[in-house]
Amino acid sequence: MSEQDQAAQAGQEPAFNLQRVYLKDLSLEMPNAPHVFLEQEGPKVEISINVGGQRLAETIFESTVTVTVTTRIEDKVLYLVEATQAGIFELANIPAEQLDPLVGIVCPTMLYPYLRANVADVITRTSLPALHLAEVNFQALYEQRIAELQAQQQGQATNGADSGIILPPGATRQ
Repeated sequence: MSEQDQAAQAGQEPAFNLQRVYLKDLSLEMPNAPHVFLEQEGPKVEISINVGGQRLAETIFESTVTVTVTTRIEDKVLYLVEATQAGIFELANIPAEQLDPLVGIVCPTMLYPYLRANVADVITRTSLPALHLAEVNFQALYEQRIAELQAQQQGQATNGADSGIILPPGATRQ
């Protein structure tokens, strides 16, 4: 009998609920305004996305999606936007092996549309053309992160000091 079946028989149905969505952090910098408004060249855009999560209570988790958008014309920064969208989720009676994928894939997927809207809104308020973030496959990002962690652990075990991996303070190579 699976854990879910046992939980259901014990009256403990699995629960997954979004309790709150909020904009945790938002920063806009336009260090070269107003001079960049006179530029005729098209900008180059760099985007990075990060996912985070933490347990707040026994069944309450926070999931975050952070994006950094840097737009440059030649060597001048047109604008820099950093935004973190967060959500509080209830995950009760869910098997432990399913918690990390839920917090790392499902929760960010639910938060991302809010982040996209907030980033588009703040850029529109600069009077510059809107930027709409593309869709993100959070499962692929999650799997990539897991593969990188496994490769890092494998590198530490096989290469020792030659692995080039910086360990946290107090950690030792195996």
